[in-house]
Amino acid sequence: MKHNFNIYLLTAIAAMYALPVLADDTIKAASPTTLMEAISMGKPMTNFRLRYENVDQDGKAEHSNAWTMRSLIGWQTKPLNNFSVAAQLINVTQFNHDFYDNTNTTFGSATPANKVAYPLVVDPDYTGVNQLFIEWTGLPATKVRLGRQSVKLDNVRFVGNVEFRQIMQVFDGIAVENKSVPNVELYAAHFEGLRRITSEYFSKGSVEIAHATWKYSPTENLTGYGYLQDMAKNGFTAGLTSPSDNSTQTFGLRADGAHKVNDSWKALYTAEYAKQDNYHGGNSAIDAHYWRLGGGAGFGNWSARLDRETLSSNNSLYGFQTPLATGHLFQGLGDSFLTTPKQGIEDTFITLNGKVLDVQLSAEYHWLDSNKNFATTVGTGKHYGKELDLVAGYSYGKNWSGKVEYFSFKEADCYVGTSTCINTNASRKRDKDNFLVTLMYTF
Repeated sequence: MKHNFNIYLLTAIAAMYALPVLADDTIKAASPTTLMEAISMGKPMTNFRLRYENVDQDGKAEHSNAWTMRSLIGWQTKPLNNFSVAAQLINVTQFNHDFYDNTNTTFGSATPANKVAYPLVVDPDYTGVNQLFIEWTGLPATKVRLGRQSVKLDNVRFVGNVEFRQIMQVFDGIAVENKSVPNVELYAAHFEGLRRITSEYFSKGSVEIAHATWKYSPTENLTGYGYLQDMAKNGFTAGLTSPSDNSTQTFGLRADGAHKVNDSWKALYTAEYAKQDNYHGGNSAIDAHYWRLGGGAGFGNWSARLDRETLSSNNSLYGFQTPLATGHLFQGLGDSFLTTPKQGIEDTFITLNGKVLDVQLSAEYHWLDSNKNFATTVGTGKHYGKELDLVAGYSYGKNWSGKVEYFSFKEADCYVGTSTCINTNASRKRDKDNFLVTLMYTF
């Protein structure tokens, strides 16, 4: 199915550019009239990202030291006959092997004996097509995109491209975006393929997205959404007996913004609620809710806020899941909770942002608890742990950027299920420290 989809897409691209150019007085003089002009007047989709990541995790005898390079090479043509084409290749190269990239277990094999002692750094070697799509803009304020594409919605809590990792998450299908109504943005999509950050590709099932945003001020909006996820074996099965019954339907409402108080101050706020149920044969235990409530203040280049986010548990049978999200940005940047435990998560966190001498600074501190108590070696517990995240980023001109990051998660109650605390157990969220340095050049 994956290969047939690419053949159909390439055939459509060839047919699209064979269409004649129609006379239209509304076409600007800068618009292309030939295929070569459409290509030469296009824009690059190219960048190179070098990263060093060190991970020190309790229970692992070795530190991971990962040197990797991601190369994205691509181009999007300027519209011709209201059509444009984008093609982007990706290569991720490992310069050393002193870490475990999860490739073997992803595809069903046991962890290699020489990698058991290393913490995870999910940046496997990979070469492939990152994006390949046709975009049509023949209707006013409308874009129709067909093919493999990167998708980011809202704060990427439910749908994102996970661009933090070297291999991005991308979707195969069709998406429509419309902005014809003033201050309203509509988005709908049907996807039948998904490549995840492990490089694994899923094409059994589908993802349906409906998303509407009303911007009631330039910096404030109200969003309603529905996400129907019916893609078996996508890796998110906490509390379920099989990855084949994890189909979910999630509907929610989000209000978010920065309200200007005066020329210096602004009030920050977020309020969001979503309900998740089983869908298309999904397990009957899928019955949970999500909410986030928070706020703060901004002054000039600085801001501070306090938030509370809950991914509830259905009586310890199932925890609210976000399988299409950029999970890295939530419950701490150290990626300890990419899958919600079946006891759920309650995350209270403080965020500080600012800028000093063109260096963008960010700090977060998380108190991470369960929604339902879990078993420990001495009874029950509720506290997963705490995490401190520090980030400093700098951009030089329009091409160069760099970032230094440090994430530190410290376990609280010993979350072990039926095991003992002295043993390594997959359900535990163990102490972990991450240190990363990233350098990127963008064309």
